[in-house]
Amino acid sequence: MKISHIAIWTYNLEGMRNFYIHYFDASSGEAYYNHSRDFKSYFLTFGGDCSIELMQMPGIPKTKDSSRKQFTGLIHFAIEVGSKQKVDELTEKLRRDGFSVVGEPRTTGDGFYESTILDPEGNRVEIIA
Repeated sequence: MKISHIAIWTYNLEGMRNFYIHYFDASSGEAYYNHSRDFKSYFLTFGGDCSIELMQMPGIPKTKDSSRKQFTGLIHFAIEVGSKQKVDELTEKLRRDGFSVVGEPRTTGDGFYESTILDPEGNRVEIIA
């Protein structure tokens, strides 16, 4: 078994799509639109088996969880960029471009080299070597 994809509700479908394409080299599938539900989505792939489904539909409430605090449930996902240098470079690029870095580049106790940023809608994304 393997994880096929994760799904993220968004208020800015095109903005989130462009964020992951620009910073994480995602490839985007064609837009899907269900007219009866006013539901729109894209699947983004990153060269591996797992993908992200970005979804937008009126009436979806904003989360009550704080993106800067821990809480139960899905708290982050990680994107592997290939090296410590790439973690450092991408983290700094995102910081310069105005995105929040909530975890500076570091080697964790379990041996990962990573940083943590917030995407445009406050989802935690770990950037790992």
